[in-house]
Amino acid sequence: MKLNAILMAVASALIVSCSTAEQRDVTAFVDPFIGTAAHGHVFPGATVPFGMVQLSPDNGTSGWDWCSGYNYSDSVISGFSHTHLSGTGIGDLCDILFLPSMHELNLNLSDTTASIAKLNRSFFSHEVEQARPGYYAVALGNGVNVELTATPRCGIQRYTAVNDGVMKVLVDLGFAINWDRPVECSLEWNGETLSGKRISTGWAKEQFQYFYTLFSVSPASITMLDMGRKSEGTTVEGRNIACILEFKMKKDDELVIKTGLSSVDVNGAENNLRSEMPGWDFSSAAAEAGQAWQKKLDVVEATASDSTTLKIFYTALYHTMIAPNLFSDVDGRYRGTDLEVHTADGFTNYTVFSLWDTYRAAHPLYTITAPSLVPDFINSMLRIREEQGKLPVWSLVANETNTMIGYHAVPVIADAIHKNFKGFDYDAALEYSVHSAELDFRGLSHYIGLGYVPSDLENESVAKTLEYAIDDWCISQMAADMGRSDIEATFLNRSKNYRNVFDTTVMFMRGRMSDGTWRTGFDPLFSHHFNSDFTEGNAWQYTWLVPHDVNGLISLFGGTDLFLERLDSLFTVKEDVKGEFASPDISGLIGQYAHGNEPSHHIAYLFAVAGAPGKTESMVRRIMTEMYTAEKDGICGNEDCGQMSAWYVFSAMGFYPVNPSDGRFILGSPLLGKATINLPEGKTFTITAENNSASNVYVERVFLNGIALDRNYITYNEIMSGGELKFVMK
Repeated sequence: MKLNAILMAVASALIVSCSTAEQRDVTAFVDPFIGTAAHGHVFPGATVPFGMVQLSPDNGTSGWDWCSGYNYSDSVISGFSHTHLSGTGIGDLCDILFLPSMHELNLNLSDTTASIAKLNRSFFSHEVEQARPGYYAVALGNGVNVELTATPRCGIQRYTAVNDGVMKVLVDLGFAINWDRPVECSLEWNGETLSGKRISTGWAKEQFQYFYTLFSVSPASITMLDMGRKSEGTTVEGRNIACILEFKMKKDDELVIKTGLSSVDVNGAENNLRSEMPGWDFSSAAAEAGQAWQKKLDVVEATASDSTTLKIFYTALYHTMIAPNLFSDVDGRYRGTDLEVHTADGFTNYTVFSLWDTYRAAHPLYTITAPSLVPDFINSMLRIREEQGKLPVWSLVANETNTMIGYHAVPVIADAIHKNFKGFDYDAALEYSVHSAELDFRGLSHYIGLGYVPSDLENESVAKTLEYAIDDWCISQMAADMGRSDIEATFLNRSKNYRNVFDTTVMFMRGRMSDGTWRTGFDPLFSHHFNSDFTEGNAWQYTWLVPHDVNGLISLFGGTDLFLERLDSLFTVKEDVKGEFASPDISGLIGQYAHGNEPSHHIAYLFAVAGAPGKTESMVRRIMTEMYTAEKDGICGNEDCGQMSAWYVFSAMGFYPVNPSDGRFILGSPLLGKATINLPEGKTFTITAENNSASNVYVERVFLNGIALDRNYITYNEIMSGGELKFVMK
């Protein structure tokens, strides 16, 4: 069967399954290739919402823009591995790679660390490549048509031979991208199944991945390889190991391969596979994956004047639902951050918490679009604290990477408590949050003692001070919600520490030395990616990072007029970012506003908070239309596990959580004509925009449930109670 015919068959199965429920197939609006070019760093392959498996093609090319394993600019594929990060700046995972070929495979490795898969990369054309939620397909130049789909814990592949011959299937555990590398691997063939493990190191120092694979056709032969050399027997162990299975094929013959994953052991991988994929019907599995996405994405029923807007919106919503990732087996077992095996009792365990990014909008979005998962996410964080001794900073597959700054599990927990989520231990959550805030870690001891992180003693000092102050406010709110006034007062006072790095003589946040003097040689345009007072930014961008106390920040500027004047300047300043080693994350620029990096995400809404909503309305419309497109490079910076897309989802509906933990959403300018959020218990919250158009970006009036709204925000409780928010545009 030719690739196009295969694609049509799978698409037809999905359409039939959707039409039986008389639903609009919102998955048809999703383009997984958006963000695969330039710096978006997303992968196009098959996964299900928040799933353990991300089965996707790997180009085998090193470099920052290949952190997901794939960039649309490339023209070769090294194979298809089962785990990927979505939109990060880090090159880990890409575990358990398969590469089919009807050609002979070259085993002549240049050195002991070289990858057989990279040596045998196949050319392909984007014209014979397609993707939709839960499904990916490509015709390789080596004579194999490949299709991928997934269940929560399993990857399923279907290979179709273009001509008669012997299909070789390479399973390469030595394959790695960027700085990831295998340290201990094993493969075993028992005559029916292939199983093994890949323990690797990289950004996450000790990653465990076990797998269990079944084939729909018995191989004619199997050859084990150790560093490219043939190894006797049916088992092999080492760092750079692989195997080749050979299958005699006729033209259009199909081979289905299904693989279960587990962080625990091979038995866990086998149980996951047999529980979730007992049969061999690839098309049904692909349709079920599509239906899983249909169910999740249909949480928002959006309409717009053009299909491109819907494409961007639903692709953004799709990207918010890839991570965090499932990290417990069907029996509840998982590997903890102490690297021991634990059981998740009463909850499902998750990993991939990119909290410096996602606390800002992605996690607040989950409280609306995926509320049933919120207790699981928080219980996972609390378990991490019990296993590693502190709440997660950036947790990846049982490893604390300590990447980025702050202790941003706290805003996520505080937000859930403020919104009255149940299913986790509030007392433990508060205790663990206070513990994180009192660690001697990354300048916190200086922050507690001096009221700021000093620039001569700690890198990224200003950014750390600002992020710690946000977290402190969240602890204060958490304590207030729980009636702990003593803790509330302490951390409310600490949350004002941002004032200690604001220099009123220049009206910027600025590095301060341990003796109280300001750092000399200050330039608000200067950035250094590795050595600076700021994290991936400069003073222009970080001066506004006080979402928890905007009125306090306004007072530092000397009043609303001066605040708005300087805020205007942020978007109109003509100079470029300075510095030979300026952070590449400073992207999506409007003046010095950098939408491609998360600390800027709330800034356009500060106009509205300060009483100038029209400026927010025009600017958020500009950001939505300039920084998000339906092209392959349609995301202006790293997608960052859903945060970049969460900004768009919120803004397109007309509001945004400037303070991500206070339950309020500041009003903006809705891009969608209508959006109905399907809530628990059959409730709906509908947002309409009357007279909306590309030119009518300003809000004349707002009505909540028919009553004129005289404030610049709506609340979480108002949304979740159901009702209607009506914008009248002009």
